[in-house]
Amino acid sequence: LANVVDMDPDVARRLFEEGAFLVLLGVPQGTELGIDCKSWQVGPRFKGVKMIPPGMHFLHYCSANPPSCGGEIGPKTGLFLTLKPREILLANWDPKTEDLDFSASQNEEEVSRIRASLRDLDPFLGPYPYEVMRKWVSLTDRLSQEVASSLQPLSGRVCAFSDVIPVVDFRHTKDREEQPRNDTACQSMKEGLDRLPRMKHREGTELRFSAIPEKNYPPGATPAEITQCSMDLSYALERVLEKNHRLQPLNVLGELQFAFVCFLIGNVYEGFEHWKRLLVLLCRAEEAMRERKELYLGLIAVLYHQLGEIPPDFFVDIVSQDNFLTSTLQDFFQFASGPGVDGTLRKRAEKFKAHLTKKFRWDFDADLDDCAPVVVELPEGVTVD
Repeated sequence: LANVVDMDPDVARRLFEEGAFLVLLGVPQGTELGIDCKSWQVGPRFKGVKMIPPGMHFLHYCSANPPSCGGEIGPKTGLFLTLKPREILLANWDPKTEDLDFSASQNEEEVSRIRASLRDLDPFLGPYPYEVMRKWVSLTDRLSQEVASSLQPLSGRVCAFSDVIPVVDFRHTKDREEQPRNDTACQSMKEGLDRLPRMKHREGTELRFSAIPEKNYPPGATPAEITQCSMDLSYALERVLEKNHRLQPLNVLGELQFAFVCFLIGNVYEGFEHWKRLLVLLCRAEEAMRERKELYLGLIAVLYHQLGEIPPDFFVDIVSQDNFLTSTLQDFFQFASGPGVDGTLRKRAEKFKAHLTKKFRWDFDADLDDCAPVVVELPEGVTVD
C-alpha cells in the first residue's frame, strides 16, 4: 500500500483525524483487493484500510486459489460504499461464499471494541491510496450514493460475471421433454444456440440500469414523426429522464459514471454496453441540446475525464469498433454547433472537439457515412499484431 510518508503532511494529518476505516478480517493472502482506482494483493498482515477520505468509494476484490492449487484469480466483486468521517466499517471474510460479510458492522459492541483497539490494529491497516483520489473524484463527481444504490443489484454486489440460472429448472420430466434434443449434430449456429437452455439473472443480482425505450417515437406517430424521432433522439431521452430521473435530470450523468466505473474498475461488460447506449441517446438528441444547457455542459466534463482514463488498447479493441465514438461524437458536435444552442455550450463543445482531435487524432470532419472506417493513427504505444 502507498507510503504515508509521501503524502502532504497537512493532508495526512487531516485524513488521520477525519478518515474512515475499513476493517476487513480474515481476507486470505493472495486475494486481489482494491478501493476506487487502485488494487493490491493481500499479504499475511493485512486487516484493512485506514485514512479513507469521507464520501463514496468502490471496494472491489477477487478471491484467489492458493499457489498449491494453481493460484488463479476469480471474477471480481465490487460494492459502492459511502463512509462518514471516522466511521468504522467492519467485515469478516466468509470462505464459503468467498465474499465479505458486513453484518458485524451492525453490532455496536463489536464496532466499539474495534475502535478501542485501533492503535493495535494500525500496523495492519494500509493507508488509502491518496494519489488516486483526484482521478476517482473526476470519475464519480456526478454520482451520489442514492443513485448508486438505485442502480446496483439488490444484493448490493456488482459482479463481473452474471449469476444466471435456467428459466426452467428441468425438475419435471415434461420440462425436460420439451427441451430440444442434443444427441444430433447441429446444422447451424442458430440451431446450436436454440438448443441451449434459456437463462435469466438470479433474482437480486442484476444491475438496475434505466431501461432505454425500444421505440424512439411516441405511440401513434406518423411516418414523418418516426423519421424525425430516429434522427433526433430527444423523445427517447426525455422518456428516460421522466421515468428514472424526473426530480433531478442531471442524475443521468451519475448513471453514465456508474456504468463506466462498473466497466473500467469492476470488469462488468454490461456496464460498457449501457454506457454506449446512454451516450448515443445523449449525443443524438438535438432538441434536448437546445433545451438542457446544464445537462450538456455536464456531459462534456464527464466525457473529458472518462475518455482520459480508458486504457489505450480499449480504443483499438472495443471503443474504436464501428467508429462508435467518432461517429457518435461527430453527431454531438454537429448538433452543438446548430442554431438555438447556448453560446457557452457551443464554445465548450468546440474546445472539447479540439482537445479530442489533438489527443486521439480523431477526424470529426470526415464524412463517416461515405468512406470506410477511419483510424488515422493508433494511440501512442499501441500496436496491432
